[in-house]
This record gives sequence, structure tokens and C-alpha cells, in this order.
Amino acid sequence: MPRLPLPMPSHRLLAGRLGPWWQLFFRYGPPRWTHYMRHNWAGKRLVIAVPYLWLLLFFLIPFIIVFKISFSEVRLAMPPYAPLWQFVTEKAVDVRLNFGNYLFLLTDSLYISSYLYSLKVAAISTLCCLLLAYPMAYAIARSSPATRNLYLMLIILPFWTSFLLRVYAWIGLLKNNGVINNFLMWAGIIDTPITMMQTDFAVFIGIVYSYLPFMILPLYSNLEKHDYTLLEAAADLGANPIVSFLRVTLPLSIPGIVAGSLLVFIPAVGEYVIPSLLGSSDQLMIGRVLSDEFFANRDWPVASAVAIAMLLFLMIPIMVFQRYQARELAGAK
Repeated sequence: MPRLPLPMPSHRLLAGRLGPWWQLFFRYGPPRWTHYMRHNWAGKRLVIAVPYLWLLLFFLIPFIIVFKISFSEVRLAMPPYAPLWQFVTEKAVDVRLNFGNYLFLLTDSLYISSYLYSLKVAAISTLCCLLLAYPMAYAIARSSPATRNLYLMLIILPFWTSFLLRVYAWIGLLKNNGVINNFLMWAGIIDTPITMMQTDFAVFIGIVYSYLPFMILPLYSNLEKHDYTLLEAAADLGANPIVSFLRVTLPLSIPGIVAGSLLVFIPAVGEYVIPSLLGSSDQLMIGRVLSDEFFANRDWPVASAVAIAMLLFLMIPIMVFQRYQARELAGAK
């Protein structure tokens, strides 16, 4: 018995009546965004222009303003800095560049000690985050897909609450009559409360807790892409699990380690809230010094010089990471 032709769907009948453009629409659906961008010159420029406009408005222009203020002189009037140039006549301009603000940073021990202390706190905090985050990221990458999503949600869950509330919660945990001291005294482990607030230990705890997800997520993204057949090959060649980790897994995870370390180290250097709430008043990080110069001393030129110097200093690890990443990409090709 001959097979009867199947009835044509209604949308195909409609497409045949409307013309070739609608035939393509009903057959393949609406045009994809990638197809539109690939064949549209204005669309490409628009997509590129949006992030560049964002960087121009919120990074480049404020940076130029702060950079200009760093070369000016302080004054009591508003704004609390003198202009860099003034028109003496219609054709003559008086330009005054004050380099003393940057020289003042090199001669005053307060700024040098603040920079060094900030680097020490950021380096120790980054190392602690790495030691805690690597096993966690490794366990998440090796877990099943169902539990992996649960673990990732638990990692991101603290971001759903306010940063200040999370730091204030550590005050209730670390103070002399806080939860930790009360539990230790109730258990009979200690007789007198341990001083944990207003110490470097409290600052390390706050920074590690706050920035630990920034270390876990890049490490997980790197470890999840590893080819586990390499570990099987290492085991076939007689390598034990420790040697396989040191010779295979750890070298392959170096890009994730570098990325996570930069994501923790760079904001930890300029951290202001955590040292102000948990740290002592005699150990000042550069973020606290910067705030005091702006709002307490009203010395905007020196404060701008502090900000520019800190930014230029932090560009060094970023450039090193970019160079390392370029080598990795060149080696992969």
C-alpha cells in the first residue's frame, strides 16, 4: 500500500504564502545574536563600545582626576587643592606641578610602614586562602555533578548577605565575651578569655573568610578541566598518588593558583573595612591611611599620591600574570 504524504504543518504553509524571508524565519527560527554580530559592522562596534565606555566613565576619568590632584598643593578653601594651571594673561598659562607629594611618601615612615604592613597582611592572607581553597576546590572538582552544584552554591552563598554584616559577625565571635571564648571556657579548655579582637589574627581571619571564594572559584575552574587520564598514565608508570599530584596536577593548576592569588592579594592590600573593625589602631594598613588623609586631614593631594602609588605598585603583579598567561597560550598553540 503506497504511503500517503504527511500533512504539512500550519507554520510551513504560512511561510510558503509570506515569502522567502519568513520561510527562513519559520524554518530556522529568529536570527541568532552571534550571526547578527558576525555580519553587522555597527553591531560589533556597539558591543565593543559598551565596556570601553564603562571603563572610560568609571576608571579612566576618575584616575585622571586623582592623578591631577596628586600634583597640586593643599589649601584650606574648597576644593582643598590648588589648580594646576591658571591663566595669567590671555596667552600665558601658569603651570605648577608639585612633586613634593610623592617625595613626602618616600620620606615619611608612616606611609612606608603602612605599605609594608599591607603587603605582609595581603601576602599571609593569600597564602592562607590558597592552603584552604586548594583542597576544597579539588574536592569539588572531583565530586559528582549533583553534589558539585550544591558545593558551589554553598561557596557563593555568603555573597547573598551584606559584607559589613559578615564582618560584624566576627566581632561577636572573637571578642572576649564572644561565642568562641565562652565555648572554650565552658568546655574547660581555658580559664581566662583569649584576646583575639584588635589583633593581626583577627585581621587575617576576616580577610581569609571574606576572600576565600575568590580563591576557590578560579582553582575549581582550572581543576575541573584537567584530563584525568594523565593521572591514570602516571599510575601505570609507577607513580604513587603524591607523586602524581606533584608532577601532574599541581603544575597544571598553576594558572588557577596565580589567578586566585591575584584576586585575593590585590583587594587585600587596600582593604579598609576589616582592619578598621577587627584590627588594632597602632597597625595601619594603607587603606586606612588613605581614608584618614582624605577625610580627617583633608590633604587631598597627598591622599591622591598615596592612591596613585598604590595603583602603580599593584600593576606589577598584574603585568607579571599577563606575561605568564601569554606564555601559557603561546605554549598551548
